[in-house]
Amino acid sequence: MCGIVGYVGTDDAKEILLRGLEKLEYRGYDSAGIAIAGNDGVHVYKEKGRIATLRECVDQNDEGFIGIGHTRWATHGVPSQVNAHPHQSTNKRFTIVHNGVIENYEQLRREYLQDVELASDTDTEIIVQLIERFAREGMATEEAFRKALSLLKGSYATALLDNEDTETIYVGKNKSPLLVGLSDNVNVVASDAMAMLQVTNEYVELMDKEIVIVTKENVTIKTLAGEVVTRDSYIAELDASDIEKGTYPHYMLKEIDEQPFVIRNIISKYKEEDESIKLDEDIRQAMLDADRIYIIAAGTSYHAGLVGKQLIEKIANKPVETHIASEFLYNMPLISENPLFIFISQSGETADSRGVLVNVKEMGHNALTITNVPGSTLSREADFTLHTYAGPEIAVASTKAYTAQMAVLAILAVDTAKAAGIQMDFDPLQELAIVASAMETLTDQKEQMEVIAREYLSVTRNCFFIGRAIDYFVCLEGALKLKEISYIQAEGFAGGELKHGTIALIEEGTPVVAVATQEHVNLSIRGNLKEVVARGASPCMISMEGLQESDDQLVLPKVHDYLSPLVSVIPLQLISYYAALHRDCDVDKPRNLAKSVTVE
Repeated sequence: MCGIVGYVGTDDAKEILLRGLEKLEYRGYDSAGIAIAGNDGVHVYKEKGRIATLRECVDQNDEGFIGIGHTRWATHGVPSQVNAHPHQSTNKRFTIVHNGVIENYEQLRREYLQDVELASDTDTEIIVQLIERFAREGMATEEAFRKALSLLKGSYATALLDNEDTETIYVGKNKSPLLVGLSDNVNVVASDAMAMLQVTNEYVELMDKEIVIVTKENVTIKTLAGEVVTRDSYIAELDASDIEKGTYPHYMLKEIDEQPFVIRNIISKYKEEDESIKLDEDIRQAMLDADRIYIIAAGTSYHAGLVGKQLIEKIANKPVETHIASEFLYNMPLISENPLFIFISQSGETADSRGVLVNVKEMGHNALTITNVPGSTLSREADFTLHTYAGPEIAVASTKAYTAQMAVLAILAVDTAKAAGIQMDFDPLQELAIVASAMETLTDQKEQMEVIAREYLSVTRNCFFIGRAIDYFVCLEGALKLKEISYIQAEGFAGGELKHGTIALIEEGTPVVAVATQEHVNLSIRGNLKEVVARGASPCMISMEGLQESDDQLVLPKVHDYLSPLVSVIPLQLISYYAALHRDCDVDKPRNLAKSVTVE
């Protein structure tokens, strides 16, 4: 959600900022803006809608060597040109961009800004107006900036320009992600390293309640109390080609096709020379010591966690609970005596999950993060991290991150079982190699998926997915994919629950997609499908090789039962993609959604 870029250097900032914002479009946004500081002051350009709309309003003759930019996902105030960032103080001296939510903004307005007429409905404007007030009282910019941030409750990543000092960007962070990038006579600010790869791949991570004074020659990190902090930089291991579509029409299709490679990459990263599993001994011991595992996640990662629960319980014989992060944060259940918390997050910045992590660390419990971004907040603050090695995922609707998470969970489950002395004939690395081949077989059948999407989903207003056992969890993910990008009302149900109310929703022609990969529930789910057909539903059966019947619409290549979700989800991803395409939806950037959910 929301994205920040900043540039101070020797080149015209305008195009660098616009390109940086384009790289952040995947995060989800509804408006965008930039501010350029030149010899005649700070010029602000902002518009509701896409970066392309912003480009049209920017004066191409406006040059400056320092600037900030922002993509906004509305939290306070409707999406509009007025509420878009950057925001300026009343006297126009200060210009700010901000990610996050200021929880006490109304209180701050009452206490400090009753005489100020605000131009927007945002919580962000409160920050810049506070800075102006403190500057009028005689504080230097850095002091006013630090004091304003010290009063804020909530989350923020922010960058500030001062019209009286057009060589400096003032940066602050709490809870929301933000990086500073380093180069020769150039420094940048970014919510995500990929936004500024055009300038540098060397970055410094910022910690909560730190500020940074950024000029083209220097970067100085301080605490809110003013103490200087020294921290080493790191090299962002990103290839610019990884974040381009190449010949693909959409990132989502590219990322679906990348899944076989991701699985093979995971195999290589988690395999020792003797073919055994390579895993940190501390993680192995934490899993063994835990009397109960708590998986915390949101959205697609939560669905991966549901599969992970099955894998860890069935393979490693460890009790597991899977919880939605936002619910767990405010409604924590009774916790066992010696738990291990596993946080699953593609970005590693999910605000709800981080809130839970902070709480459980205060309680003294161990935490493991499974993420695609090793240097992310959840990775940095947890005790342990497992990397999914999926590469940058740009499309808002997650595909390869989901299958990567399940693959890593399977490896973790088997490693724990072997460490506990549990005998088994299931080798996850060998079986994952079979999965990768099966994925390729399915991604080569795109035409068949497109036919299914056209036949079942071209005019419908709703769709149901049904499955039993582990297939039910895949149905939840399939329904989420469809509703995310095509805006079809889609729901996933346990097959046995149909007759307990859901079947009342079946109408003539209602599409129902059933998934059958598990032999012990194959006949049961087929019986459920016949129940909805009897009420007029249009059935689509997706089955595993060996369980198929002659009228099934799609047969999946055979893989191990434990890993079937990695394969059965592929057609659901592709069907959703083509359904969205046929409806002229914005596949990669669906309305109202954000890739990285950095506010609660």
